Amino acid sequence: MKTLSLKTVLMASLLALIAGCTSITSVPPGTSAQQMVGQFGTPTYQCPLENGGTRLIWSLQPFGQQAWATNTDKEGRIEGVKPVLTDAHFSMLREGVWTPEKLLCEFGPPAEKSAVGLPSVRQIVWSYRYQQDGVWNSLMHVYLGRDGNQVTRFHPGPDPMYERNRFGMF
Repeated sequence: MKTLSLKTVLMASLLALIAGCTSITSVPPGTSAQQMVGQFGTPTYQCPLENGGTRLIWSLQPFGQQAWATNTDKEGRIEGVKPVLTDAHFSMLREGVWTPEKLLCEFGPPAEKSAVGLPSVRQIVWSYRYQQDGVWNSLMHVYLGRDGNQVTRFHPGPDPMYERNRFGMF
């Protein structure tokens, strides 16, 4: 009987592991939300949609840099899963009125919530950890104004969690 080398066994195991992994974005439209939950776990956040469906978000916030979302129809079938913490997706914030509820339903919970500015001009800021341009460890800062009820502006900035040399002690 022929024996396999350790290298061959390890390589075969690695290939089997990679082949067995399914990316959340590769789940085809029409798949039931129950199947998604069975395969990828309970969504981090979900909210009802006007059409009777539900928006489901799987997020790695507060320390991860990814979140994926899908919408379901009334019957619970998904439309397709897309990453939401991207520059292209954040550009949606330029259109229309964005409330905290709408932000949560589109992007999921932020990595951080804070307030900035002097007391007379203090603003609420939600920061989402992500990779700007798919490369740079960043936070997308979304300002909700003084009352915290509506997005007033947004911009990316470096993520101090990854910038110890620049923002930390010498």
